[in-house]
Amino acid sequence: MVHAILMPVVGLLSVAIVVLTALSVVHTLVIPRGTAVLLTRWVMAAVRAVFDLRLRSARTYRERDRILVLFAPVTLLALPGVWLTLTLVGFAGLYWTLGVQPWQNAFLDSGSSLLTLGFHQPGGVVSGAVQFVEASLGLGLLALVVSYLPALYGSYSRRELLVTALEAEAGSPPSAVGLLERLLQANGIALLDEYWHDWTRWFNEIEETHSSNPLLAFFRSPSPQRHWVTAAGAVLDAAALVSSAFAARDIQPSHARLCLRAGSLALQRIGDYFHMPRGPVPGSPGLIAVSRAEFDAACDRLSAAGARLRSDRDRCWLEFVGCRAGYEAALLRFASLTTAPPAPWSADRPIPFHRLPISGRHAEPWL
Repeated sequence: MVHAILMPVVGLLSVAIVVLTALSVVHTLVIPRGTAVLLTRWVMAAVRAVFDLRLRSARTYRERDRILVLFAPVTLLALPGVWLTLTLVGFAGLYWTLGVQPWQNAFLDSGSSLLTLGFHQPGGVVSGAVQFVEASLGLGLLALVVSYLPALYGSYSRRELLVTALEAEAGSPPSAVGLLERLLQANGIALLDEYWHDWTRWFNEIEETHSSNPLLAFFRSPSPQRHWVTAAGAVLDAAALVSSAFAARDIQPSHARLCLRAGSLALQRIGDYFHMPRGPVPGSPGLIAVSRAEFDAACDRLSAAGARLRSDRDRCWLEFVGCRAGYEAALLRFASLTTAPPAPWSADRPIPFHRLPISGRHAEPWL
């Protein structure tokens, strides 16, 4: 009697496991959008929890970087393993409800079909049809993972091209003031219009790739001192300084503002996957984490390097606050979430934000 009641329950549960696993695979590898797939989020959060235990013993940034450089690749390898395991368990339950007894034989039937080993023959037409479905899912999962990896690493390589180039222009770690100083000293300030165009395109691309594949945010640069978050911060801060303080005779502020707009939208939309709140940084004087004294010091350095700045410093400061407020909250939280190397005005003042979301709903920030 108990066995008769248990079989339909196991069958329904097995079907649910298979269907939810298949949906997780499709949403993660096929649909070009960072959708709220709970299984994928849980795997990412579980792997990160293991790495956080290891991080407790790290004392320096380089130690943390050596540990976290493995986080994204390990998560990428763990996802197919979890999908295969759940598919194996789900179909084993189905075989058991179809009369394959004992459960060890049902498990072997599932493994034989999923991995296309063929050492277990179907016991009937229905179980044979189920084996065909499972074998198709196993082959399909393998094909999707094989095609997914080159696309993922292609997006990573394109991201790193400008991040690497920025080191020669903005120093290591990258600094907005250092970037503009070098351009001024090399008489290259006229090249800024093309520069903003290149980085606007970069921001547009990472918005598409990192919101579709959020795991890309955790892939670290080949050099410990380079990072996509600090690169984004240096470029956006440089664009904010140019838009707010530079005289319009030498540059076109509208080009810098387009770069600011693209960067702000990119960081906010990537942050939506991680439930990052939007709006100004809480508790910061003047709405931003950069002080007026730091802004004035930056303007003095740029003026000494040959920049022609606007005379009304108070108005420049207010415009700079308005520019930076659009991207600062997401930038500083990403600096914390991805453990970016210390860099001026970004990763030297991160907002604590470490936990990965484990639900699909927008929640309050984890601080």
